[in-house]
Amino acid sequence: MDGTTTTKWVYSFGAGANEGRAGMRNLLGGKGANLAEMASIGLPVPPGFTITTEVCTAFYANGRKYPAGLEQQVKDALAAVEETTGFRFGDTANPLLVSVRSGARVSMPGMMDTVLNLGLNDETVAGLAAKSGDARFAWDSYRRFIQMFGGVVLDVDHHRFEEIIEEVKHEKLVSEDTALTAEDWQRVVAGYKTVVEEATGKPFPQNPWDQLWAAVGAVFDSWMNQRAITYRRLHDIPAEWGTAVNVQAMVFGNMGTDCATGVCFTRDPSTGQNILYGEFLVNAQGEDVVAGIRTPQPLSRASAKPGEQSMEEVLPEVYADLVRVQNVLETHYRDMQDIEFTVQQRRLYMLQTRNGKRTAAASLRIAVDMANEGLITREEAIKRVNPASLDQLLHPTLDPQAKRTALGKGLPASPGAACGVVVFSAEDAEARSQKGESVILVRVETSPEDIAGMHAAKGILTTRGGMTSHAAVVARGMGRPCVAGAGGINVDYTSQTLSAGGVVVRGGETITIDGATGEVFVGSVAMIEPQLSGEFATLMGWADGIRTLKVRANAETPLDADTARKFGAEGIGLCRTEHMFFDAERILAVREMIMADDAEGRRRAIGKLLPFQRKDFVELFRIMAGLPVTIRLLDPPLHEFLPHSAEEIADVAAAIGADAEAMARRVADLSEANPMLGHRGCRLGISYPEIYEMQARAIFEAALEVGAETGSAPIPEIMIPLVGMKKELEITRAQVERMAEAVFAEKGKTVEYSVGTMIELPRAAITADRIAEAADFFSFGTNDLTQTVFGLSRDDAGKFLPAYLDQGILTKDPFVSLDREGVGAMVKIAVEKGRATKPDLKLGICGEHGGDPASIAFCQEAGLDYVSCSPYRVPVARLAAAQAALGAGGVDRTA
Repeated sequence: MDGTTTTKWVYSFGAGANEGRAGMRNLLGGKGANLAEMASIGLPVPPGFTITTEVCTAFYANGRKYPAGLEQQVKDALAAVEETTGFRFGDTANPLLVSVRSGARVSMPGMMDTVLNLGLNDETVAGLAAKSGDARFAWDSYRRFIQMFGGVVLDVDHHRFEEIIEEVKHEKLVSEDTALTAEDWQRVVAGYKTVVEEATGKPFPQNPWDQLWAAVGAVFDSWMNQRAITYRRLHDIPAEWGTAVNVQAMVFGNMGTDCATGVCFTRDPSTGQNILYGEFLVNAQGEDVVAGIRTPQPLSRASAKPGEQSMEEVLPEVYADLVRVQNVLETHYRDMQDIEFTVQQRRLYMLQTRNGKRTAAASLRIAVDMANEGLITREEAIKRVNPASLDQLLHPTLDPQAKRTALGKGLPASPGAACGVVVFSAEDAEARSQKGESVILVRVETSPEDIAGMHAAKGILTTRGGMTSHAAVVARGMGRPCVAGAGGINVDYTSQTLSAGGVVVRGGETITIDGATGEVFVGSVAMIEPQLSGEFATLMGWADGIRTLKVRANAETPLDADTARKFGAEGIGLCRTEHMFFDAERILAVREMIMADDAEGRRRAIGKLLPFQRKDFVELFRIMAGLPVTIRLLDPPLHEFLPHSAEEIADVAAAIGADAEAMARRVADLSEANPMLGHRGCRLGISYPEIYEMQARAIFEAALEVGAETGSAPIPEIMIPLVGMKKELEITRAQVERMAEAVFAEKGKTVEYSVGTMIELPRAAITADRIAEAADFFSFGTNDLTQTVFGLSRDDAGKFLPAYLDQGILTKDPFVSLDREGVGAMVKIAVEKGRATKPDLKLGICGEHGGDPASIAFCQEAGLDYVSCSPYRVPVARLAAAQAALGAGGVDRTA
């Protein structure tokens, strides 16, 4: 990008001048690329042009100044639109009006700004009225332009405009905007212009070129507004991508009853069913639909409820055209499309198409159906579904047998059920969520400014808006249950209440919403576990046939292990044995062991835990019969098991027959300034070998018991934590092997087992060739490895990591997605050195990153054998592993 006039900043589309194509979305943004593509395949697209994303980048790099050559290229492109349409920009008798819209390379619904009807002023509005023969339409368009331009470009409060309309409607005793006359709209326009002048100190701009450049600048400015920044952070969209600007000749859905505007999806975005799904409004413009200002009507007769008139009935020939376009677009793009259209005097125009946002359930069904229909391959179907979105399917839904008290009903805008306390603002949703509360965000209608609160909420309820409103689209993209347009429920922000049928729910009280049915209930409603079959099972089967990484689960309870098996886990990759020590029946024995004066006393106390540990392992081995189970021996420092307050110390001392003062001294002796880097892991096993001896005995006795019982012996993998030196592993491995020999001799039977270590220290990674001499496997504990590589504590990092993310020092939280540059480099060093010593060394990962799709892609590249994650993340990992095998890991996807 050289900033000279030779750089092409503007690309035309429509009327045969299609300089872009769908593959140019990085330069033209998704909207601009698809407008050019639709025009090129013969669909009715009003002509226009796209100002590229490179202009946005240059705009911010050069102090918000446009690059040289842009102004002339815009003038030339607009002249071509004039030539095609026969209208002239700024002409008082034959005015060309345009829309100005944003268009990033990935869809960001509602996050950035749009201006319609640009080019209108006090003179051109008269020309539009004369040309169209409809003064009401012309003045309605002018008031819409002033309202949008005033809000988007001039930053005038939206409510000041709404107050004027409501006042005029009140005087005229009408409830709908469509009932106002040309004279009424002239009054509204005059009021709007007064509001603008009062708010800005200047009259509303009359020069169309001034209007155009101000609107273009506002779109670029909106790339850096707070809601767009928040959306990008939530969806991992880099700020440097920028947005394009699309300038397009206006077509009008508000010229009368033979005109309309609408939004539709080529398949149901909630369920994936292969039906045309959407809504339209007669005599309206697009913002009326997506903003939820008026309640739209369904497209098809089959979708219409009593009293509703569908587009199929009202405008049958246009509906037929729309069905034809649906088929053309799906066949061409080979994916479900989200379409915006306008109907002007019974003629259909396409204003946008993009791959549609969809729920996880819909994503699965659409991918599987399209593969079965032959539109895409099975491999493409696997790559189409965002693994992280599967979380939406893996959690409970409402129990159909549970008692419930209905409050009201709206539209089933985004499926899934949620229960939480009522909040009425995005700020309250964030604040209460940060305290660990589950919240339901209740709004009359959501706006893009609510994005952070919607993300923090468990579910969203609105009383206005349709299935394609802002709340519905954003909730589906986030996987949040949403009930929209619940008109029978009254929301009162002043009193902080919602009410229906005489029932009042106050802020802070609990409600339950069902996004699959649109129902709203007072209080909590019982939930049930999901049933995973159908398209889920089909896609998972395809994925399992492609992936090379095994998927295990982090589990230490029978419930976790059962859940993991149900979700397809191929063993346990991390059983944290310390979680078993905190049970009320066991903690006293642990404390007695800690208080013992010598090894014999410790051995006697810890021996009381043997039957408990053996029972724990028997339960896990039964569930995982024939599969590997990696058991990490005790890892945390001993002080974590001791009481700390004087009252607790006295109670525990009495319970185990110890002296309270002696216990207080022991607590003081064991306390550490930095326990994460203190007396823990293998250091405990070396200091107190009787702990690891007891655990090893429990493991081997349990394995033999389950092997004899089931005929399918488990495969224990005993993992020594926090090893940094080969000698540490040699000493602790010898403890395990001596216990194995003793148990095998006592029982007269053996089981296959292995001993390895968790690589979680930089020294372990750097000396992995030496450590591998004493190890059968490595498991990367990337939680601690991230802490030790960065030199920070994840318990404290939350205080400053947000600032690092905001300032671009980090692109992602390294505890959520593995840091390839630093932590990843350590993993690769350990892989290379470990396998140089022992080519068949088994390698896995068991930190939280084991369930993160981008991290799983790294594990594939690094040559690991398996990943291990929480039970509910197992399907996510299975699909992500298949995508990694196909070379698609970590890529942003539609759903």
